[in-house]
Amino acid sequence: MYRLASILLHDDDESKDIVHDVFARLLVEQVELREDTAQSYLLLSVRNQCLNVIRNRKIHEQVHQYLLLADELEQTSLEELEREIEVLRAGINDLFPPICQEIIRLHFYEGLPFREIAERLGVSETTIYKHMRNALDQLRQTLKSAEQ
Repeated sequence: MYRLASILLHDDDESKDIVHDVFARLLVEQVELREDTAQSYLLLSVRNQCLNVIRNRKIHEQVHQYLLLADELEQTSLEELEREIEVLRAGINDLFPPICQEIIRLHFYEGLPFREIAERLGVSETTIYKHMRNALDQLRQTLKSAEQ
């Protein structure tokens, strides 16, 4: 059980804690294990606990990233944000071909999914994906040029 936790978590102390928690839960909940399924049950319990820890780590990392982004936004002045928005608006108006402008507006301003945009414009979803990628590449380039 410890080896499984150690392989999944790459952390000795946390692996020991997981195994301890599994046995503690068995005692508290007074679970009776059958001899023929005990090993499978214990290993599955350890695996599930490890997956919970991994998921919580990812959530913690995402929250940390959001906090860093929030700090960065707080440090960005209102004038800078307004300038970037104007650059983006101008960039959207300059997108080529014009279908890219329409796709950006429908997706980001109106919140339509690609499927609905494709139906509305009478093209395939693949075409929408390609034009969206092209539009976003153009907008990234516009923002990079504006920063320089």
